[in-house]
Amino acid sequence: MVVIDTDILIWILRGEEKVKSRFTETVVETKGYVFITPVQVAEIFAGLKENERIKTHAFLESLNMIDIDKQIGEIAGEYIRKYKKSYSMTLADALVGASAKINGFKLWTLNTKHYPMFEANEFAR
Repeated sequence: MVVIDTDILIWILRGEEKVKSRFTETVVETKGYVFITPVQVAEIFAGLKENERIKTHAFLESLNMIDIDKQIGEIAGEYIRKYKKSYSMTLADALVGASAKINGFKLWTLNTKHYPMFEANEFAR
């Protein structure tokens, strides 16, 4: 099971063939267990052009959602406290990271430096 970070979603939506191909492989490998959180939805919609709305909404609806709850919030807060100074940890990255960690999912991102709480083997390729 994999959580897909915003950067990957953007490349998919932009039609980057290599990322789209890897996404398809990931969907097959995980039997459709690919996830996002409300954080990715907010980040995508913050930069959305009006003519992209329908396609983007449909794509995001096709993915599984991890809801952010109290436990995820607590873990995210711990990440921010621990990594804010050394890694400029943002609330968004802390919430995404906590969502993946608490569920035991891998994280697929091109921005691994944003997630110092992950070991190399916890990232999806």
